[in-house]
Amino acid sequence: MADSPTFMMGKFPAVLPADRRYCRNHMWCLPADGALRFGFTTYAVRLMQDVYFLDWEVAAGDAIALKQKIGHIETSKAMSDLFAPIAGTLQRFNADLLNDPSAINVDMYGNGWLFEMSGSDAETLSVQEYHDFLAAGWEKTQNMLKGHM
Repeated sequence: MADSPTFMMGKFPAVLPADRRYCRNHMWCLPADGALRFGFTTYAVRLMQDVYFLDWEVAAGDAIALKQKIGHIETSKAMSDLFAPIAGTLQRFNADLLNDPSAINVDMYGNGWLFEMSGSDAETLSVQEYHDFLAAGWEKTQNMLKGHM
């Protein structure tokens, strides 16, 4: 397996495991139990900081369109809508996160996974493509963050 690259967010490292695919909305994708499992990347969690609340607007078995609004998340930084990273059918949510979303903050690549869908990962990015995507947008992200300080 290739090394997991690290994207430096200033002085903070965002490790990107090489065993999965990545989405432009800063979610990772990994085959699991015949479906694709999704969660937030280290990059996303670092920008959001602490996740306090997670709520879904769709249910298991629902057909989901690419970029369809599927829920929202409340963090120490903001309340944001969540959008589907691929088109497909929602299989299940990580029910543990509804009671306590703190696993997103501490184990985003493990127990902090969000949901599983059936569908194609053809539109997702390799780890190197995602790293390049982050690098291309980092200056704009830094300027946006500085504007909120």
